[in-house]
Amino acid sequence: MKEFWNERYSQAAYVYGETPNVFFKTQLEHLPAGSILLPAEGEGRNAVHAAGKGWQVFAFDQSSAGQQKALQLAEKNGAHIRYDVLSYEEMQYDPAQFDAIGLIYAHAPAGKRRDYHQAFLSFLKPGGTIILEGFSKNHLRHSAINENAGGPKDIRMLYSTEEIQADFAGLETVLLIEEETELSEGLYHFGEASVVRYVGRKR
Repeated sequence: MKEFWNERYSQAAYVYGETPNVFFKTQLEHLPAGSILLPAEGEGRNAVHAAGKGWQVFAFDQSSAGQQKALQLAEKNGAHIRYDVLSYEEMQYDPAQFDAIGLIYAHAPAGKRRDYHQAFLSFLKPGGTIILEGFSKNHLRHSAINENAGGPKDIRMLYSTEEIQADFAGLETVLLIEEETELSEGLYHFGEASVVRYVGRKR
């Protein structure tokens, strides 16, 4: 998969756009700036936005091409971000290090998803917030019609509200919803989509 993402992010265009995910941007406005972790951050659109709002940003992705474009976007916007080239397996952060974690289309292999989500919980401070948006299992009908709608083709990598509730059972659920939306995020998140949106707060 690293080769796939390096090839995709090697395009001149920012393939998921330069502006932040709308749900992430909206939810971030409700929180005081602190430290935030952004896994699978790709070309850096959400990291750069958060940094511009005063957050101390830690981001990672397995793609070195994604890192390069993220740092270019940060420089263009006068933002400072820390961006590491890491896989989920390689991530090492301190317990209770972050005030927020943004999981924006950070899909993981089904057999590993819950383990990774539990690891993120350990990195979150008491009172900290998880913001998540990802494709639901019902998204397959959209991606079958429109390839540019994006998302994994393996239904096991897609989300249900029940799975997200179970993965983050230790958090207070602020918001959990599956809904239809119209994406306009660059070349590959474009068109009708079915997504799961979640906000949880650590007690």
